[in-house]
Amino acid sequence: MFQGLVDSLKRLNILYDEVEQHYHVIAKLTGAMAKKYVFKGCSKAGKRDVAHVCDQTCSDCMVIPPCAFAEVRIPCDDCHRHFRKAACFANHKVRTWNRKSVCERKRCCETCGWPVMREKHE
Repeated sequence: MFQGLVDSLKRLNILYDEVEQHYHVIAKLTGAMAKKYVFKGCSKAGKRDVAHVCDQTCSDCMVIPPCAFAEVRIPCDDCHRHFRKAACFANHKVRTWNRKSVCERKRCCETCGWPVMREKHE
C-alpha cells in the first residue's frame, strides 16, 4: 500500500488498475481488504481495534499519533487502566460516531489486573 509523505488528517485510498491504467477510489477499505477492521495508522487488517498494537498509535487511548508520556499516570475508576496524561485520559472516554469508547471496550480486571476483552473473565 502506498503511503504518501503528506502531513494531513484527510486520507484517500486508491487502487491502481494496471490493465486499464486507471485509479479507482476505495470507498470502504474494510470491504476492499475483506476484514472487519483496518487500522488507520499502519493499514494492517485485523478482527478488533482495541487488541491492535503498533508504534503509530497510543496503546492507552488508541489515538494517532501516540500520546507523550508524563511522569504521573492517571488512573480510570471505570476501566481500571492508567493513562499517560490528561489528554490521553480524556481521549479514552470519547465515543466514536458509531461505537463505544475505548474505556467501554478495553479494561483490566479489578482482581488480577489482567487486560480483559470479553465479558466472561475469571
